[in-house]
Amino acid sequence: MDAPPRHLQGSNPQDRHLVAGRNGVKRLRTVRHPNILSFLHSTEAEVPDGPAMKHTIYIVTEPVMPLSEKLKELNLGGTQRDEYFAWGLHQISKAVSFLNNDCKLVHGNVCLASVVVTQTLDWKLHAFDVLSEFDANNEASGSPMLQFEWLVGTQYKPLELTKSDWASIRKSPPWAIDSWGLGCLIFELFSGAKLARTEYLRNTASIPKSLLPDYQRLLNSTPSRRLNPSKLIDNSEFFQNKLVETIQFMEVLNLKDSVEKDSFFRKLPNIAEQLPREIVLKKLLPVLASSLEFGSAAAPALTVLLKMGSWLPADQFSIKVLPTIVKLFASNDRAIRACLLQHIDQFGESLSAQTVDEQVFPHVATGFSDTTVSIRELTLKSMLVLAPKLSQRTISGSLLKYLSKLQVDEDPGIRTNTTILLGNIANYMNDGTRKRVLINAFTVRALRDTFPPARAAGIMALSVTSSYYEMTEIATRVLPNIVVLTFDPDSDVRTKAFQATDQFLQIAKQHHEKLTTGDTMVAESTGVQLKPGNAGLLGWAMSSITQKGKPSDHGSISTTNASNSQVSATSAATPGTQASTVGHAPSTSSSFDQAAPASARSSVNGWGELEDGNIQEENGSDKEGWDDVDPFDDKPSPSLLSNIQAAQKRPVVQPKQAVANSAKSHQLKVQKTEDDPLWGPIVAAPPKSASKSADIKPSTSNNDEDDLWGAIAAPAPKSSGKPLKTAAANSDDLWGAIAAPPPSTKARPLASSGRGRGTKPAQPKLGAQRIGRTSSTGM
Repeated sequence: MDAPPRHLQGSNPQDRHLVAGRNGVKRLRTVRHPNILSFLHSTEAEVPDGPAMKHTIYIVTEPVMPLSEKLKELNLGGTQRDEYFAWGLHQISKAVSFLNNDCKLVHGNVCLASVVVTQTLDWKLHAFDVLSEFDANNEASGSPMLQFEWLVGTQYKPLELTKSDWASIRKSPPWAIDSWGLGCLIFELFSGAKLARTEYLRNTASIPKSLLPDYQRLLNSTPSRRLNPSKLIDNSEFFQNKLVETIQFMEVLNLKDSVEKDSFFRKLPNIAEQLPREIVLKKLLPVLASSLEFGSAAAPALTVLLKMGSWLPADQFSIKVLPTIVKLFASNDRAIRACLLQHIDQFGESLSAQTVDEQVFPHVATGFSDTTVSIRELTLKSMLVLAPKLSQRTISGSLLKYLSKLQVDEDPGIRTNTTILLGNIANYMNDGTRKRVLINAFTVRALRDTFPPARAAGIMALSVTSSYYEMTEIATRVLPNIVVLTFDPDSDVRTKAFQATDQFLQIAKQHHEKLTTGDTMVAESTGVQLKPGNAGLLGWAMSSITQKGKPSDHGSISTTNASNSQVSATSAATPGTQASTVGHAPSTSSSFDQAAPASARSSVNGWGELEDGNIQEENGSDKEGWDDVDPFDDKPSPSLLSNIQAAQKRPVVQPKQAVANSAKSHQLKVQKTEDDPLWGPIVAAPPKSASKSADIKPSTSNNDEDDLWGAIAAPAPKSSGKPLKTAAANSDDLWGAIAAPPPSTKARPLASSGRGRGTKPAQPKLGAQRIGRTSSTGM
């Protein structure tokens, strides 16, 4: 296509070819039209040709190719050929009409050789060497109107020009000569051969029937009755086809309203399938990309652009389509942003890592905070394609911050997909980031989510990333949190919990066997091959837009599950941590009652009070949002079962009323000292006074669920008062299987005693119940 500049040569400056060439250069420079060859530069120089010097005129234009050569290259046929010819003739007719009707100029040499094709397959008129003004005012003059008519081949000349009847030519309309030339061009196009003689124009076998009437009017023997080129464009049925209508619509896209644009772009994919592929890629694709880039095209046009771009080779796609797509990421149009994210898998692999990290991700990341749920969800899913191309600095300093906030998003589908994404991109994090993020994200948040699919996603994510955890983490943090989900209310969660438990127990077993055999080096590796159900990338959860769970599903997990998570977390903590938690509780109530609010906050998002702190330091810190979760201590905690058994083996002592009151007074003194623990984990709880009963309600099911130690508490003694709900009656009690049976006696509750500032009667408290249970067990 990049042909060398055209040049004309002559032996002397006054050579008639050079004179005609100068006329052509002059006309080409001054006449501007979209369908006329674009002139860039020209120069005249003397070039040595052997012993003599030749004068040469160089003309520089836009890159073009002769129409005859381009038609051979395209090799079109049938309907596609006729549609392309219609579009080309439409363009040349507009150019000729512009010269004849608007400029009052006569081209004089319209034929196949005077048409060239651009890189976008547009036809343009050139060869202005014969071009002259139409001199209609001097009708009686016999001087030639076309000074260089000798350059025109005899077969292309109408009868009046062949006879040099200038008087008749001046009486004719300005388009008479060029209309004849259009007829010659049509004949050469459809016959596929250069016109040899004028008489061959009578052979109309190759001319389409829809174009034949206009063809005959163009070649009328009477100049005044020849068809005006402007009417050829407007009236001919031949020009009413899909290609011409599509290109014409896109050229005036800015003038169309949004309804017309949407209708057009929704039909365009099917139309593009029927058009010549070469024309679609070289003509329609650049126009479409330009329309999108400058905002005149709607979001549906992006789908068409990507479909057309898929027909290009990879190198051409990167040149013609990707630059436009990268610019569109900065668009404020939500529809375009959503379309980009929906189809990111079609072009994401073609984006370079530098482009993604520096130009694409900063714009995509705004979708994480978008108020529209669909944009947040699409942004989240797009990270599966973009994350492999992000730098570690971007992942740790930016991406993980957004994911930390999305794990507590109000939409359950987004929370679920965030967990799935973390499992899928774990291999793109460095070791330090994985150690700091994964377990906290999966156990502290995902496994405690109120949405069942979110808990299931957390289990699967832990399974997929099992190779990244040390044996200590698996034993103290992973397994305790998974096991409690084996009796989850949701059957799918239970199934996955059992599968994951088996997988991690297999890892622990292999680790044990390797330690037993002394292979300590190999024992450091904890990962095993995943089961078929967990292999590969995690699939996305249900769409948060189209497949929402029932309202009851979002909170379908019972409060027992929140209690279960707290129990599993506490079981991995050290005794020191437990004592500290209890020791700082206010002295107005028991330490077990004070733990309930914290558990309630934690059951919402798995973070408790740590969430606010994380959001506040989002802009000022490079942490991902999981650093502020206190990791469990690596030191193993005393077995709860052994503590319970030790307490149950203590001798039975039935205290008298005075002794009980004395013990309660002693308890008050102990509670006032914050630095001393209230009681050891294995010592039976002393009886409590019942003062201030108006402020402290009897234990309810909600409090029991948040009480980490409620499983080892004794049931309330049977009395005439309103009985408390026993721990054994609680179907959600994790430790109910090993709890001691309730006492068989019908002892009445202990008498209330004075406490604090006054003596108010109250119901027996939890401490007294535990003594009753211990006594019963001991007996």
